[in-house]
Amino acid sequence: MPTIARAALVRGFDGTFCVEEIQIDDPQGSEVLIEVRAVGLCQSDAHLSSIDLGIPTPLLMGHEISGIITQLGEQASGLEVGDHVVATLIQYCGNCTACLSGEVYRCERREHTLRPADGNPRITSASAPVTQMFGTGGFANYALVHAHQVVKIPTNFPFPQAAVMACSTLTGAGAVFNTAKVRAGDSVAVIGAGGIGLNAINAARIAGATIIIAVDLADEKLDLARSFGATHTINGGTEDAVRAVLELTGGGVDHAFEMIGLAPTSLQAIRMTRVAGDTYLVGLHKPGAELALDAMADIIQPQRTLHGIYMGSSNPQQDIPRYVEHYLAGRLQLDELVARELHIEQINEGFATMKNGGAVARSVITSFS
Repeated sequence: MPTIARAALVRGFDGTFCVEEIQIDDPQGSEVLIEVRAVGLCQSDAHLSSIDLGIPTPLLMGHEISGIITQLGEQASGLEVGDHVVATLIQYCGNCTACLSGEVYRCERREHTLRPADGNPRITSASAPVTQMFGTGGFANYALVHAHQVVKIPTNFPFPQAAVMACSTLTGAGAVFNTAKVRAGDSVAVIGAGGIGLNAINAARIAGATIIIAVDLADEKLDLARSFGATHTINGGTEDAVRAVLELTGGGVDHAFEMIGLAPTSLQAIRMTRVAGDTYLVGLHKPGAELALDAMADIIQPQRTLHGIYMGSSNPQQDIPRYVEHYLAGRLQLDELVARELHIEQINEGFATMKNGGAVARSVITSFS
């Protein structure tokens, strides 16, 4: 029997969501049905709900999911009904060259986690198929996802904090731990002190970085960044961020992370690294965005390296348990990351607050009744 759920759907790419009823099919194969207890509002949801990339509507978004398993497909292994879990947007087949090397974030056959195009749709609305973004679709009180995207967590782990781990922590902390491999004594700059940036700052502190510089336009975000581990803060609206970083460090940081997805701040990140420094582009840029690099002055002469990162180079099955351990030991500040808990009917309000800069960390939907 299909599961009836309340969901927030995108029907036109104007950045708004419509709350309505959907029907979710029973799990098949390796699928898992999760009763959603918390789902985070991520900047990428706002980004993708505002740009028509040709993705069919109605579209169900929401990829920071935590909840309880209520049903399992006949091939779903390693999980049980009643398990508390996190579901992530990292889709992987488990059998391609990238997956077998542990780099599941580079999977070559992500479609393996979805049903075939000619099969029964997972989700419908008024009998019409609903597109499930990233195979998750967490802006509903139930989510049907592939078991590869699901990670078990302890039953004493709070659901809102678990939800933000699914993207914000995997992306921000993962960029520091997995991609940059920041070491004790390194220097770090993070441009953008939202949820992902705060996770990167927190991770840099855990890794032992001695200089951690947060750059943002909002003083309240910079204040919060200090509580997450920033040793210095720069308001990019009132001072030259590149010059300030170079002066603070005597020549630039070892690692610079751009978390916003804008060309000007991406160029700043490159130019605030030292000779042979590394820059990591984490924020989503608009399709067609270009960087006006001076190849000689920005890259070749200073011997810098530019990295594009997807989901913090994360392997959720390995990384989520590590973050659980950091949180339970008091090192990972997820409590402070959850800024506000919302009802599903407040989703448009939550995204509007995010756009206006009022929510400095993460808003999380925890009520659907």
